[in-house]
Amino acid sequence: MEVNDTLVDKLAHLSRLEFNAAEKDAIKNDLQRMIQFVEKLNELDTTGIKPLLHMSENVNVLREDEVQGSIVTAEGLKNAPLHDGTFFKVPKVIVK
Repeated sequence: MEVNDTLVDKLAHLSRLEFNAAEKDAIKNDLQRMIQFVEKLNELDTTGIKPLLHMSENVNVLREDEVQGSIVTAEGLKNAPLHDGTFFKVPKVIVK
């Protein structure tokens, strides 16, 4: 697969990014190198090799639950730009 200006422009449009000519050339080179790396990996014979579920042998390494102090409501709302004394007030973001 070859990375060309059309592909970079399409990816830039989909990701809502804008690139100048120098940045576009750098991105083309980076994408081409990534694709070459994946193509090189496809040359390996992986028959009989089980896929990894985890990168290490450690499973469920979690910290102990410890009760810690919390702040009071007034302290939490102190720097809020808008609140009603109990809750943060934010703009509505879900429209039905």
